[in-house]
Amino acid sequence: MEFTDEQIHRYSRHIILPEVGGKGQKRILQSRVLIVGAGGLGCPVGYYLAAAGVGTIGIVDSDTIELSNLQRQIAHNTERLGMPKADSAKLTFEALNPDVTVIPIKERLNKDNILDIIRDYDIVVDGSDNFPTRYLVNDACVLTGKPLVSGAILRFEGQVTTILPRDGHCYRCLFEEPPPPGLVPSCQEAGVLGALPGVIGALQAMEVLKLILQKGEPLKNQLLIYNALTTSFRKVRVPRRSDCPVCGDSPTITELHDYEAEYCQMRF
Repeated sequence: MEFTDEQIHRYSRHIILPEVGGKGQKRILQSRVLIVGAGGLGCPVGYYLAAAGVGTIGIVDSDTIELSNLQRQIAHNTERLGMPKADSAKLTFEALNPDVTVIPIKERLNKDNILDIIRDYDIVVDGSDNFPTRYLVNDACVLTGKPLVSGAILRFEGQVTTILPRDGHCYRCLFEEPPPPGLVPSCQEAGVLGALPGVIGALQAMEVLKLILQKGEPLKNQLLIYNALTTSFRKVRVPRRSDCPVCGDSPTITELHDYEAEYCQMRF
């Protein structure tokens, strides 16, 4: 592909980087990234990937915008209350960069649709806010070999890790099974400082761009933890577990399950 004069100007700060250049910017423009969730994490991830010129961005979210979302979900605004979040994200990101095509997917991920949805994407970003989706996305990416950048936030702390199937750990190497319902509060129950997802989402976007460009060291076999109150980062080593049920040497999870139903059953 050849750059237009407008694209050369738009991406000039990328192109002058020796680690990116014209070749790297073309890779970005030709890449396809799926973002799970158009909420606190998905909004900054999508903003930075759209600004960078990621050619196709899929947004999976079945929710609509509520007033309480606007404290942190920066792709949406007051005039769009009640609008599907995926449609709002499309309007925002495509307005930022006309080179980008945003595909809104207004479905809730489940074992029956996730493989069809992730099939056409190079990288998956998980910004979901519930454990069933988090485990479903992890397992689907491991089973299909899709790189996954996972993020999580709560109160004043956030976490990021990058999962490269068959070349490192997966989410179940960190936490083999979801915690019992009620043990870990949600953001709705415990709160979250509004700027926190901006920090974690930007880190997720950076991990995605590094994977696209094949530059730097991704957070493979590592969990990066950020504490906003102390302004501190720390890395925890997460080796791949040989006995991991999904990515181990003898996996016991070889097909997807209805994780949401199984998680709900844990309540009783």
